[in-house]
Amino acid sequence: MWEKLTGLADSLRDRPILSLFNEDSARFQTFSARAEGLLFDYSKTNIDADVMAALLELCENADLAGKRAAMFGGEKINDTEGRAVLHTALRNLDATPVMVDGEDVMPGVLDTLARMEAFADDLREGRFTGQGGAITDVVNIGIGGSDLGPVMLDIALSPYRDGPRIHYVSNVDGAHIHDALQGLDPSTTLVIVASKTFTTIETMTNAETARKWMAQQVSDTGAQFAALSSNLEKTTQWGIDPCRVFGFEDWVGGRYSLWGPIGLSVMLATGPATFRELLSGAQAMDHHFRDAPLADNLPVLLALTGIWHNQGLGYATRAVLPYEQRLLRLPAYLQQLEMESNGKRVSMDGSDLPVHSGPVVWGEPGTNGQHAFYQLIHQGTRVVPCEFMAGIKGHEPDLAHQHDLLLANCLAQSEALMLGRSLEEATALMSDKGFTGEELSRQAAHRVFPGNRPSTTLLYPQLTAFVLGQIIALYEHRVFVEGVILGINSFDQWGVELGKELALKLAPILSGDQSSADKDGSTAGLIAAIQSAR
Repeated sequence: MWEKLTGLADSLRDRPILSLFNEDSARFQTFSARAEGLLFDYSKTNIDADVMAALLELCENADLAGKRAAMFGGEKINDTEGRAVLHTALRNLDATPVMVDGEDVMPGVLDTLARMEAFADDLREGRFTGQGGAITDVVNIGIGGSDLGPVMLDIALSPYRDGPRIHYVSNVDGAHIHDALQGLDPSTTLVIVASKTFTTIETMTNAETARKWMAQQVSDTGAQFAALSSNLEKTTQWGIDPCRVFGFEDWVGGRYSLWGPIGLSVMLATGPATFRELLSGAQAMDHHFRDAPLADNLPVLLALTGIWHNQGLGYATRAVLPYEQRLLRLPAYLQQLEMESNGKRVSMDGSDLPVHSGPVVWGEPGTNGQHAFYQLIHQGTRVVPCEFMAGIKGHEPDLAHQHDLLLANCLAQSEALMLGRSLEEATALMSDKGFTGEELSRQAAHRVFPGNRPSTTLLYPQLTAFVLGQIIALYEHRVFVEGVILGINSFDQWGVELGKELALKLAPILSGDQSSADKDGSTAGLIAAIQSAR
């Protein structure tokens, strides 16, 4: 299955990307695609017609179209857990029936959305209050997908914030909740506990701390808590009225859950209308992914570019580089989305994968990254494919000159990665500065840029809620396509379980209630050092 692709990779690895533009004046038009106002340019890669044909053949061999239909159709494609995968139903605002086990799930989805909107309106308009009056602050306690998604959205949609201040707590490190609660008034604070089972150890530990903090001033703490959970028994034990409990089904995975109740904090901050715009943007991308031909399909093209770079050329990492400060947390969000989804070692039938699975995903916004890790990207010994993204227009019209500079930097970086600087060019440059002889050679060597380093660019009109929904859904479907081609289950995450299990066993050992006799020498030694220092 992979021989054609890896054979092409071996033969084209050192071909100058720039030569492809010299040979084809229409390369940009051929190797870019547009949809719903987005422009995806992958022409600054070594993908040509033969490579694209081989990549599309992988899609056909993996029955991508069939598996895509199965996902949207509610089939249980998460077969290790026996679950459907229907985060797309959470943004199905048209209420087109979505069947799971013979039942249309959409009435329940839309009822939960309506309940969220009613609660958000009540809180934002002062009808729902705390013991001390109108809610001024909301503390969202979650972890993983229950935190990364809302945090990312909250920052990205800051131009639309007009509700209470939102604070996020995820780390079980007591410093996180301590610092988040500093300066807040318990009597005007709402605490949201985001845990589907209401048993997640980190989340519930922080929730208990928040409840004790609130009890110092609030007589009925349950009245100022809301829960994003499907465990009504446990939320009731906490004194949380069912009207403030918003559940979601097991066919919504944590890292895909921001479209539903997990996004409540963002709805409180920006309002139901803005949240619906987010859902509308994602729904538009869903329609494009379902309907567009594979060769013109943005999620498919983004995925195939990643397959070419990782499984084809063997580039082990991928940098996500948004030139948009408000997308500060998008690289971290996409890191979880891709690495938890496709960081697998066996295929659906349990056999070892014949190729590497997902890459290491990392990144930071430009231009900050340019003064940090771009040195390695440009002149390091490893090739790091880069995914640039930028808005054509910013939200600050009086600072348009700064936005132009931002865009200039984005375009310059992708151009520089492709062009590089030859030894001859570097030598001429340093000769003009007066260097001669061996020192000229030495100085020139330091200024050589290998170039021929691939990148893609995603341009969007402006970072609105609609566009943000498009971008997130684009990457979700990209992960799905890559997983289908690799033949893995992108929707389980057994790799996070073992460490959690061992942590539960280590806690009583650290407290001195149990012995560390059965632990390996290193772990036992570290436990002893901690206990001795205490």
